Amino acid sequence: MKTLLLKFSGPLQSWGTSSHFETRETDRYPSKSAVIGMVAASLGYRRHEDKKIQELNALDFGVRIDQAGESLRDYHIAKKYKNNGEINRTYVTDRYYLEDAIFIVAIGHEDEQFVEKIEQGLKNPYFQPFMGRKSLPLPVDFFIKSSKESVIESLSQLSWKAAKWYKKRSSNQLTAYVDSDLVSEEPMQMRQDRVRSFSQKNRSFRFRGEAKIKIDVKSEMVEKDGFAREHDAFDALGG
Repeated sequence: MKTLLLKFSGPLQSWGTSSHFETRETDRYPSKSAVIGMVAASLGYRRHEDKKIQELNALDFGVRIDQAGESLRDYHIAKKYKNNGEINRTYVTDRYYLEDAIFIVAIGHEDEQFVEKIEQGLKNPYFQPFMGRKSLPLPVDFFIKSSKESVIESLSQLSWKAAKWYKKRSSNQLTAYVDSDLVSEEPMQMRQDRVRSFSQKNRSFRFRGEAKIKIDVKSEMVEKDGFAREHDAFDALGG
């Protein structure tokens, strides 16, 4: 078994599974289909390569909400032009984002070579992966580590990655959503994020069962020297 642990953080993220036309919604946490899209882009898969992309559905998946973000509505007024350059009509679009959210995503599989291939792709992506929209690239420190444990065990053993101010007002029992077949004793809910095709002509998704679980975590606020430290966004750049 091999599992990859990824951190999605930043000013804005967007994880829509039910967006239509001028209204672009976001879910409260990342979808499996979005993560599969990241993996597929990193590996250089094209949108029409359905068979290759569908194989990624076999990955075990879980997401832990370390810092729940706030919803942001971005209001747009757009114009549509005629072929002669005249304005055809003006219309409103609404795009929704999550502000200041932090999620820990775990993807794993029994085939370690399969996961190692994905790890190399994520570290050296063919296409730029992003957090739901092309304007939202992954943070430089998104890759945390690989683990020999299962998805749930990996999420349970990783310390809490929220900001200090958030930890002060929150419980250290975090919510996670995982593939329902990983915790058969928990109630199941359905989410439409099992990928059938990313093709622009035939984009479609099936339903996937997921379960909600609680995870008790520890904080990494105290360093070896005994002092509490905030997260430094530039630390991953070195120097």
